[in-house]
Amino acid sequence: MTARIRAALAAALLIFVATAAAQTRPKVTRIDPPKTLLYVGNSFFYFNDSMHRIVGGFIAQGDPQNRAQYRQTSVTISGSGLNWHDIEAYFNPGMGSYSFTADNKVVFNKFDKPFDAVIMNDCSQCPIHPQLKDAFHEFARKHSQTVVKHGARPILFMTWAYQDMPEMTAQLAEQYTIAGNANNALVIPAGLAFAKSVARNPSINLYYVDKRHPSPAGSYLAAATIYAALWRKSPVGLGYYDALDPKIAQFLQETAWEAVREYYGD
Repeated sequence: MTARIRAALAAALLIFVATAAAQTRPKVTRIDPPKTLLYVGNSFFYFNDSMHRIVGGFIAQGDPQNRAQYRQTSVTISGSGLNWHDIEAYFNPGMGSYSFTADNKVVFNKFDKPFDAVIMNDCSQCPIHPQLKDAFHEFARKHSQTVVKHGARPILFMTWAYQDMPEMTAQLAEQYTIAGNANNALVIPAGLAFAKSVARNPSINLYYVDKRHPSPAGSYLAAATIYAALWRKSPVGLGYYDALDPKIAQFLQETAWEAVREYYGD
């Protein structure tokens, strides 16, 4: 690929990022920082040994004195859309009722509710697919209502464009934002962070070979965006790199923080 082509692609991606940012604005831009989180989604979450594991690395660096107070649980189904999940069942009292210490001792968790917040994502095409778009909005509403009924906050995770279909960025951003506004849900702009990273430094590969799933760098960027969005703390400078080159990790930290601030209008 020539330098001219790379420059043209970067310019096009910047246009898509700007277009997405200029569309519907999010109404919910802050929530109370959660201590207990449930991730509901698909392979976009479970690739690279799970998104919640990487977010946990940021939490441990960002709040080391209280790291034991945080608890995360992930429920993922390969290829799933929102309508595949039974959110009501995930609030069963048995969910998260015990865990293990580093030396394999059982800890029985006592809580009034199992989760403070639930992060949900749909299948990669569902929010913009002509045959599945209505189901995305229907189940974003139904699941958000279930989450609220159990005293937790609904959160939608904006997924990213396919590597060879950058136009998906603005389309996904619009539909996730509309759904978030309709259901008083925070939206995490991971898709916008992906587009920003690709536009600024296309040499950092965020994608698996299928051009859809995240590479380790892609999962790291998404996790940094989750951390920045939920706790409204900058991940920049945290010494957690998850086996990435520190310079690459720092770039992704900066990108996540900028994408969050731009999306929420800070």
